[in-house]
Order: sequence, then structure tokens, then C-alpha cells
Amino acid sequence: MAEVLSQREIDELLAAFMAGAVNINEIKEETPGKKISVYDFRRPKKFAKDQLRTLQIIHENFARLMGSYFSGILRTYCQIDLVSVEPQTYGEFINSLPDPVVLGIIEFRPLKGSIILEFSPNVVYAIIDRMLGGLGLAPEKVRDFTEIEIVLIERIIKQLLPIMNSSWANIVNAEFTLEHIETNAQFAQLVSPNESIAIVTLDAHIGDVEGMMNICIPYLVIEPIIQQLSSKHWFSTKLAEENERKFYELLASQIETTPVELKAVLGETSITIRDLIELQKGDVIKLDKKVDEDIDVYVGGVKKFWGVVGLKKNNLAIQITSICKEGGKV
Repeated sequence: MAEVLSQREIDELLAAFMAGAVNINEIKEETPGKKISVYDFRRPKKFAKDQLRTLQIIHENFARLMGSYFSGILRTYCQIDLVSVEPQTYGEFINSLPDPVVLGIIEFRPLKGSIILEFSPNVVYAIIDRMLGGLGLAPEKVRDFTEIEIVLIERIIKQLLPIMNSSWANIVNAEFTLEHIETNAQFAQLVSPNESIAIVTLDAHIGDVEGMMNICIPYLVIEPIIQQLSSKHWFSTKLAEENERKFYELLASQIETTPVELKAVLGETSITIRDLIELQKGDVIKLDKKVDEDIDVYVGGVKKFWGVVGLKKNNLAIQITSICKEGGKV
């Protein structure tokens, strides 16, 4: 990975171009031939390519499940895509974060240590706005998060942890636990700045809002299982079938617990405002349905069934008699 320039170095470089101290035309083009990459022994690259590939597969599954989860609870278009998995140093990651930021410090049991789940502010604002009944829009001006918003963020992250557990299930029987939320990156000092980490970058679309999410995985945390991240532990037909089965089980459980409105319409009629105001107990309103005729049953505002009215244990009830499909009975 190329060296990341600090803001001071960028400003000095721009100032040199503006002052004419550096002529961009004098910069030589890269000569063809054998390329030599610089290796910094003070910051060794501890992640092998196949290990990064395995982390990519794990988090492709996690991104797909997380997108389905957000679509279910927010009831809007949500898509999470994996962008990259790259090695980096912890100091570079922390210095690149904005202020404020949402950092979920997550304990990685049974391993010793924690990982970080980072959300860009506009994604968090969109999620919170959608949870509170809004359109899922991000504010024009970034501000600090309130205590109520922090509680909502904690709730969201805690509900994401079972998905993270299942994504890692084929590598380790993990149990992720949320320790706390940080909104200032300088207070999240999990490892030394020069320690190697893997950065998993995700692109999140929440309705019309787009933003980035990052997962910071320190090498020290996953070092005991680093050999299990090789490709031989991952690429198998059985594993692919297991991931697909877990995906459909999670999707089915979310659908089964989704609340929908069930409404039975006894009939319809038209009366005057005067008749409505003068209604008394015992008055009879004539509807457009016969006594022995099936009534319409709506699910989520769409007519799905026909049924008859009755009593069950002294409670009003509807017995489904037929299913409405494409305007007819089946």
C-alpha cells in the first residue's frame, strides 16, 4: 500500500507547486523495467494475500447479511458492498477518521482483544432518522451526537453482532460483544500506532444516502487463528452451502418477525354527516355485504383473503375461507 501523506505534507507540496519551486513537467515518467518495492522492517506486512482474501470472503457474506438486516428494520432500500480489504497501520487508520465519528469497540471472544466497527456520520444520521420515522436523510451540517442517538446506535450495533458471529462461524466460534461507543477517534487506542491491522472497507447505501463503513481488525487479535485464514480452510462446496443456508435462515427469521397490519372490512356504505352525528346505540347501518357473504381481509393494505365473522372464546374473530389471488378466489 502506498504511503499516506499527512495534511501538513500535502499543504507543503501544494505550496511548492504554487511557488514554482517544483515544476510538474520536470517529473520524469516511470521507466519500464523491473520494479522494486520498498519494505519497511519497522512496519512489517504481517498479512499474507490468501489471509486477506479469506477476510474478504468473510466480510462479503457479512455485508450481504447486514444489507438484508437494514432493509428489514428500516423498511427502505439498503445495500452494503465490500470495497476492499487492505493491510494498514493503526495510526494511519485513526488519523484518517473524521470528527465526530461513530466507533463501536467490539470484544472478539474467545480471542483476546477488540476490533472496531466504524460508521461515517452521514450513514449514522440516515439510520437514526429512518428509525425515528423520518425519510432517512443526513443533515447538511455535521454535529455531535446526542445521548439518545448514542443509545440508538448501541442498539443497532448489538443487533449486528449475531450476523458477525455467523460470518466468522467457519473460522472460529466467535462471540462478539459491544464494549462501548466512541465518538472521538483519539480515545480509541486499542493497539500501538505502528501495529499492523486489516481494514475492511464497506460502501453503504441507506435510501438516498451513501457513506463508508470500516472494520478495523488488529493483527494481534487474530494472530492465534491466523493460520486458519488460509484458503484451504475456506474454499469448499460444503462451506458455500452452509453460508447460503444461514443466509436464508436469517432472512426467513426476519420476515417471520416483521409486523404487518391485518384488517377485516365488514362492508361499506355511504351516509350523511347528519346521520353520522345523530347515531345512537342500537341504530342499524346497512352495508353492501349480505349476512352470509364473505368479507374482505387486507394484509398491509392489500386484499389477500376472504373470510367469515365469528366468535372464538368470546372474542370477535375472522375465519379465512379462501385466498385472493390476482382478483379471484383460489
